[in-house]
Amino acid sequence: MKKLLILFYIFPLMLLAQQEVPEKYWLDDSNYEEIVNGNSAFGDDDSKIVVVEYWAKFNEVNCYPHWKDLADRPDVEYYRVDISKAPLAKKKYRVRMAPTMFIITQDGIQSKFKAGLDLLFPSTKEDVEEAIEEAKNSNRF
Repeated sequence: MKKLLILFYIFPLMLLAQQEVPEKYWLDDSNYEEIVNGNSAFGDDDSKIVVVEYWAKFNEVNCYPHWKDLADRPDVEYYRVDISKAPLAKKKYRVRMAPTMFIITQDGIQSKFKAGLDLLFPSTKEDVEEAIEEAKNSNRF
């Protein structure tokens, strides 16, 4: 019975994590550099944070489940990259596992969260939020 209750608790969380990400948040090799490293990502606001999650269809159950919270933040631009559609970005940024998440400022990659051999997202929502705050604070000077 205990296992059944745990299953009923975890299953809805997995469904929540798998909400379909709208097209406007997806990057591939044709738009990656322009959006992430170009002026369109930062504009006049030097404190803008770009969060890029590298994702793989075969491991979608382990994607970052709180992406919507990041996408809704006014101080963060969230994007997801399907590694099968962005082999050049995957190679350039040495993405070896999915999910992998980068927190980027105009000064480059500030934090990385990489899945291990278990292919699980390695950090909590709080870890990601803390890394974003650290990137914002380091960008002020």
